[in-house]
Amino acid sequence: MQPIDISFLGTGDAFSAGGRHQAAYLVRSPGASLLLDCAPTTLSSIKRSGLPSKSIDRIFLSHFHGDHFGGLPFFFLEYVHVEPRRKPLQIIGPPGVEEMVMLLFRAMYPDSASEQLPYPVQFIEAHPGQQISFDGMRTRSFLVPHQNRPVSLGYEMLIEDRRLVYSGDTGWTEDLLRHTQDSDLFICECTFFETRVPNHLDYPRLAENHSRFGSKRIVLTHLGREVLQHQDELELESARDGLTLSL
Repeated sequence: MQPIDISFLGTGDAFSAGGRHQAAYLVRSPGASLLLDCAPTTLSSIKRSGLPSKSIDRIFLSHFHGDHFGGLPFFFLEYVHVEPRRKPLQIIGPPGVEEMVMLLFRAMYPDSASEQLPYPVQFIEAHPGQQISFDGMRTRSFLVPHQNRPVSLGYEMLIEDRRLVYSGDTGWTEDLLRHTQDSDLFICECTFFETRVPNHLDYPRLAENHSRFGSKRIVLTHLGREVLQHQDELELESARDGLTLSL
């Protein structure tokens, strides 16, 4: 069984707490290469790490906050001017994904957005509970309580017989426990420590429910200032920019 590598390109919150880059995770398997979220800092992270950007086949977006999808226009231009591509790029995200991404592209680079890209960009809407298959990989999106309109999603992924779950940005919900059972890796946001809000997770809540997730490995990310200030108190594993692990 060949390993699946997950590179944590950005593990900070929207404010780049501690100088960390924003949310993005590169998943590389023998058959495919994909991104989970694509922050404004993602292309920089890839180049700094010496990872291949041209090999990315698809990009999954959890929701339409800028620190999770604001890096897409840079990739569009990268694939025109620096690493020319011809193969399709698939972008999967909540309903309205094409409208939101193209609105962003036009706002940032109106001249480039008005021209036809030399490679196909295929937009796929992921509705909560929907299963989508790609080249032997199965994904299922699920609703998380972060923002209501447009919706925010987490993802379950079955890749080469290994289960990866990504929370996206989410508040606490008992429904998370259903999705993480028997997973090999749960990439889970942890924005706060003392503060408790309905649309993000905090460390004490995650720690008290740790055994209930039923995942072989939980790695915390999207770390905010409070969490970083309490790093010496964390017993759960937390990620850092540049971390790569294998399943």
